[in-house]
Amino acid sequence: MKSALCIHQKVFTVDSHTDTPMWFVRGEFDLSEKHDARDDGSKIDFPRMEEGGMDAVFFAVFLGQGPRDVEGNAKAKQRADEIFDSAYAVVERNANLASFAYSPDEAYKIEKEGKRAVFLGIENGYPVGNDLALVAYFYNRGARYITLCHTRNNDICDSSTDSTGYNGLSPFGEDVVGEMNRLGMMIDVSHISDSSFYGVINLSKAPVIASHSSARAICDHPRNLNDDMLLKLAENGGVAQVCILSDYVKEMPPNIERDSARAALREKYRGFDDLTDEEMKSARKEWRGINKKYPSNLATVKDAVDHIDHIIAVAGIDHVGIGTDFDGGGGLADCFDVSEMPNITIELVRRGYTEDQIRKIWGGNLMRVMREVMEYAEKNPV
Repeated sequence: MKSALCIHQKVFTVDSHTDTPMWFVRGEFDLSEKHDARDDGSKIDFPRMEEGGMDAVFFAVFLGQGPRDVEGNAKAKQRADEIFDSAYAVVERNANLASFAYSPDEAYKIEKEGKRAVFLGIENGYPVGNDLALVAYFYNRGARYITLCHTRNNDICDSSTDSTGYNGLSPFGEDVVGEMNRLGMMIDVSHISDSSFYGVINLSKAPVIASHSSARAICDHPRNLNDDMLLKLAENGGVAQVCILSDYVKEMPPNIERDSARAALREKYRGFDDLTDEEMKSARKEWRGINKKYPSNLATVKDAVDHIDHIIAVAGIDHVGIGTDFDGGGGLADCFDVSEMPNITIELVRRGYTEDQIRKIWGGNLMRVMREVMEYAEKNPV
């Protein structure tokens, strides 16, 4: 265990996907204070990142899918801008603890300064609407990846958890792929349908990422990647970041009372789409109440590392990483929040992984992809 903790402190650690902005966007959450995940539900703050030896994190600018019309698209862009503004304000208030990073080199520099590096990504291309110019707009706002869609189809592509719309990428979505390559922005294939995935792989000239997706052979869920997809991702040079949301890690026993209460809450709050600030605040409070009343059946670190083992067996050591989905449902029985991240490294060491391999898993592979995406754009100006 001592050797594992030493390795964990030595390697550069990156979590490629968290939904933490949903906590601080309304000014009710202080990232500089240590919180209790089992009390208030939050999984990440800067003190717990330090405690858990986490050097860098991607905060997701998340938007649920709303109406795909002029008004809906305008509201989505406005909401995304509000989340960006909030993220910048929070990090600036904590400049002694964290700084924004826009490249691997900047993140490594911030780590050497003893601070946490914060990257930004967009989860769901909804705020892009059908305006290609907004891809560059959000890149310039600091987003370094876009998860092309979320749980429902949008104007870019089909979702893995919605009915077939385009049977993959839309014509506009094909343009988005090209524009992201041009800008040096990582394309995130988590949440998108299988046909959308293959569309991206066939079109992208740069490596792509799955910011929070696991192995379907281990847990048969449409959000996970099957072995052929893992092979194609490796051929592309990309990386699959294992998600530790328990439903994607292992088929868990049903929690009927919890599922029923959650379903009723979703109906009450219209699927959590297009809520007012007050409605969202109430919905989150009631959701936390359900979680406390009906605790989750959670997978374990060993279950999650089974996914890492499998992805490496199929795609190779250069094509796997970790994207927790903390604050968006992620969490294991023995890695419930960011302070417990060393438990993953302990399990990796227990299974015989070397320091160099662990360095790749914890961030080296993702930073390599990010660098290659940026280099492609630099070498292919339009």
